[in-house]
Amino acid sequence: MKFPRRKFLHLAAGVAALPAVAQIARAQSYPTRPVHIIVGFPPGQTADISARLIGQWLSGRLNQPFVIDNRPGASSSVATELVVHAPPDGYTLLYVVSSNFIHATLYPKLGYNFIRDIDPVASTARTPLVMEVNPSVPVTTVPEFIAYAKANPGKLNMASAGNGNSTHMAGELFKMMTGVDMIHVPYRGSAPALTDLLGGQVQVMFDVMTSSIEYIRADKLRALGVTTATRSQALPNVPTVGDFVPGYEASAVGGIGVPKHTPTGIVDKLNLEINAALVDPKMKLRFAELGGTPVPGSSADFGKLIAEETEKWAKVIKYANIKAE
Repeated sequence: MKFPRRKFLHLAAGVAALPAVAQIARAQSYPTRPVHIIVGFPPGQTADISARLIGQWLSGRLNQPFVIDNRPGASSSVATELVVHAPPDGYTLLYVVSSNFIHATLYPKLGYNFIRDIDPVASTARTPLVMEVNPSVPVTTVPEFIAYAKANPGKLNMASAGNGNSTHMAGELFKMMTGVDMIHVPYRGSAPALTDLLGGQVQVMFDVMTSSIEYIRADKLRALGVTTATRSQALPNVPTVGDFVPGYEASAVGGIGVPKHTPTGIVDKLNLEINAALVDPKMKLRFAELGGTPVPGSSADFGKLIAEETEKWAKVIKYANIKAE
């Protein structure tokens, strides 16, 4: 039996369209079962709290549990690799953090390529770090600190939560832009670094605000500046580092990513709901309590931000000759 050419082409076009129709149907019904958000840090840290805020919102909006799955290790590399190898079906999400952008350059032999293997969904918030000193350091402003550090080269110890961590990179960016000479002292997390900063064993740290803010309010640490381009609502009287070091900006960036080739419809649906969260007054207040500023935008916007941050930290890593531990 021979089909007329027109009828054959019509049938062929219909068959070719079936995968697209199936994708649209999956996106419309998504999710039909619990979704896991993989977080590369222990419970209670900023990334974990932010992921839980987004997860609770998505659970309420999409009528399925969004479960936070903490997989700490190697500043989110363990979590990222798990998501890279997960099925691209929208049921395994990654809470993206600044370490992902830093590690893309710092660790050339990772088991994945973050930009190639993770698709951006939506950014969530920028959270400032705070440049803080032990009260024994005789400075109260960023310019005074720069002058003191230059008068005492190599005598100030700069703590961080680990080599290649955002707390480390913010300090290295400051060193690069000001020419000061400080000794980097890496710790296994913010908690032990803060313990030594409070005890005076180290003198300065660029810490995530949520870890340090209560010590600052209690005058146990002295805040010199926040690292974002604008002041933080959480510390409104503290100037930005950029007020004194033009162009300086560093922040902890958060967002949601998915395995490569996740259907576009699912990415778009998640992006829409996350952006709705970021403009909700109650959610904005919750992020403000963490010191963060919501950053709504498209998945393409988040992809652009990832590329910019990756390029920025690559320059700092090269300048400071930072090597993986």
